[in-house]
Amino acid sequence: MMNLRAVVTSSSLLIVFGIVASSCSANGALTATPATSAPSVTVSMSAAVSTSAAVSTSVAVSTSDSAGRSEPSTAVTAVQPAVPPKSAVVDASIQTADGRVRTYHLYVPSGVQSGAITATLPLLVALHGGLGNGKQFERTSGFDGIAEANNFLVVYPDGVGTGPNGALNRTWNGGSCCGVASRTDVDDVAFIARLVVGLQQAYRIDPHRIFAAGHSNGGILAYRLACQLANVFAAIGVQSTSLEFAPCAPAQPVSLLHIHGSADQNIPIGGGVGQNGVSGFAFNPPLDGVHAIATADGCGTSPVDTIDAANADLSLSLWHPCAAGTAVEFIKVAGAPHAWMGHPPVPGGGSSTPYQGLDSSVAIWTFLSEHPRR
Repeated sequence: MMNLRAVVTSSSLLIVFGIVASSCSANGALTATPATSAPSVTVSMSAAVSTSAAVSTSVAVSTSDSAGRSEPSTAVTAVQPAVPPKSAVVDASIQTADGRVRTYHLYVPSGVQSGAITATLPLLVALHGGLGNGKQFERTSGFDGIAEANNFLVVYPDGVGTGPNGALNRTWNGGSCCGVASRTDVDDVAFIARLVVGLQQAYRIDPHRIFAAGHSNGGILAYRLACQLANVFAAIGVQSTSLEFAPCAPAQPVSLLHIHGSADQNIPIGGGVGQNGVSGFAFNPPLDGVHAIATADGCGTSPVDTIDAANADLSLSLWHPCAAGTAVEFIKVAGAPHAWMGHPPVPGGGSSTPYQGLDSSVAIWTFLSEHPRR
C-alpha cells in the first residue's frame, strides 16, 4: 500500500513560469502543432507533498534480453514533488478508422526534448471528465509538473463533443455512459489504442509502464480500457467515477486505484442519480467496479480496511495480493465532493470546491508507478 502521508496536501503553491515552445518528433501518422508563442502564465498547483520527503516506490525499469525483447526489472526509485513544467504542451491530432480527426495534447519532459534522457519512459493517458476537454484537465490536474519531475510522458486526449466543430460538451463512450459519445457509439477504445501506438512510434515508451488516469466520465472510459485493453494498460487510477461497461473481462490482470468522495453529488458513492448530475443517468455503485477488477485479478473477496494515520478522512480498502503482482485499492474520502482533489476547480465555475486534503494526481501517479506490468 502506498504511503498517503506523502500525498496529503498541506498548502497551495502559486508558481509563475514561462512556456517555451518546442517541437515534437513525430511519426508521419501524427500531426503535431506546437504552440507558436511563449507567454508567461500563472498556474495554481496544490503542493504535491507535505513536509515529508519524496515517496519511495518500487517501479519497473525496462531492460532487454539477449533477443532484444523489452522486459521489466524491479528497481527502487522515488516519486518526486511536482515542479514547474519546462516544455510546451504540443497540440496534435490523428485520424481514426471511423474517419474522425481526434485531437490530443502531449507533454514531453524537457530532458526528453533536449536529448538528455534516452531511456524508455512511462506513458500516462489522462482522461478529462464529461463536458470538459484535454486542455482543461491538463490545467486542473497538474500532471505536467509531476511528469517533468518524474520523467514520464502525459497525453490528454479530447472526447467527442457537440457544436459546429464538435468542441463543446465533450464526452467519452465508457459503455452505457455518457453523452453524445455513448449515444452515437463512438469507438473511444480504438482511438486510445491508436493514440498509444502512434506515441510508441514517435517516442521511447516502456510497454510495461503504460497507464491511464481519469476523472468522472474519463474514469468511466479508463475502467473500459482496463476491461478491453488490459494488454496495453498495466494499471489505471481514477477519481469520482464508476464502471459502466459489461462484461468486464480483462485479458490479463490490471491494477486499480479508485478515489471517491463521500459527498459526491454527481456520481454518488452509493450509485444512482446525482443531485448535481446533468445527465440524469443512474450510475452503478462505484464499489461495483472495484469488486469487478478485484475479482478479475484474482484478489479474493475481503480487502484489508484501514484509516490513514495522517488524515482520518481517508478510509482505505486494499485487495492484495492479486495475480501477476497487481493490486486493487479504494480510497473513500469523507466529505469530499466530485471535483478533482487537491487542485483548482474547473475554470468558469459550475463545479464543486475541490477537497484539499488529498492530491489525487500525486496519489494516482504514486500508485501507478508502483504497479508496472510484471
